[in-house]
Amino acid sequence: MENESNNQHTRIINSFHSVFGSEKLLAQVIDFFPYSIQVYSPDGTSVLVNQALLKEYHIPSPDMIVGKYNIFKDPAIAGTNLIHSVKRAFQGETIFLTDIKVPFEDITQRYGINDLDIEALYQDITIFPILNSENQISYIVALLINRRVYQGKNEIIRAKEYIESHWLDTFVAGEVAKAAGLSKTHFTRLFKKHTGMTPHDYYTNYKINKLKEKLSDFNLSVAQAFAICGLDYNGHFARVFKEKVGLSPAQYRNTVNS
Repeated sequence: MENESNNQHTRIINSFHSVFGSEKLLAQVIDFFPYSIQVYSPDGTSVLVNQALLKEYHIPSPDMIVGKYNIFKDPAIAGTNLIHSVKRAFQGETIFLTDIKVPFEDITQRYGINDLDIEALYQDITIFPILNSENQISYIVALLINRRVYQGKNEIIRAKEYIESHWLDTFVAGEVAKAAGLSKTHFTRLFKKHTGMTPHDYYTNYKINKLKEKLSDFNLSVAQAFAICGLDYNGHFARVFKEKVGLSPAQYRNTVNS
C-alpha cells in the first residue's frame, strides 16, 4: 500500500518536472491540481498555494499564506520530528511521509477559521525539490494527499439515534457518549459543533416535542400526557416546558384546541 502511494507521488513529481521549463505553465498545473499543494522558496517561505488547498482548509485568499507562512517557523513542524525530514527535502532529497496527522487546531487559529467540518485528517505528504538548469534548488513542493478523514458525523448520528430511542429514560451523558464510541468530553464538544446545542439540550427538546404530541391528544388529561412521557406534571419539567415553549403545558393545549 505504501509502495503504491510512493509510486503515485513519483509519477506526479515527474509531471511537475516535465513542465518546469515554463514557470507560468507549472503554476497553472499546480493551481488546478486536484490535491492540495504548497510551494516554497529555498528559505521555507510559501510562494504558491493551489485552489485545492484553499478549499480544503476554507482559507478565503492565498494572500493569507503566500509570503507570510514559513514552514521552518511553524511550531507544528519545528517542534516535532517532522522538521528533520523537511530539512532533508530543502537540501535536495525527495521525502515521502505517510499517515501524518494534520495540526488542525494550529491552522484554524492561524487563519481564524471557524467552519471546518473535519474532526481529524491524516495525509500522505511528499516534499520534493524542483531544480533549475544548473541543478540548483528553485522551489520545494509539498504535495498533500488525504488518506483518512474523520468528520464525526456518523458518531453524532449514532448519538441522536440513542437519545431518540431512550428519551423516556433519564439522560446520562456518559451513556450517550458510549453509544457514540467517544469519550464524554470529546463527545460533548463534537455534538455541539455539529448540532449547535449540547446533548442534554437535544434530549430536552426531543422530550418536549414528544410531550407536545401527547398534549395534542384531547383524550388525555395534561397530567396523563406527562405520565405517558415518564414525567410528573407537578415536577420540574413543567417549568422547563414553559421556559422552552413560552407557554405552560395547559396554555399550549389551549392553543392547539383554538
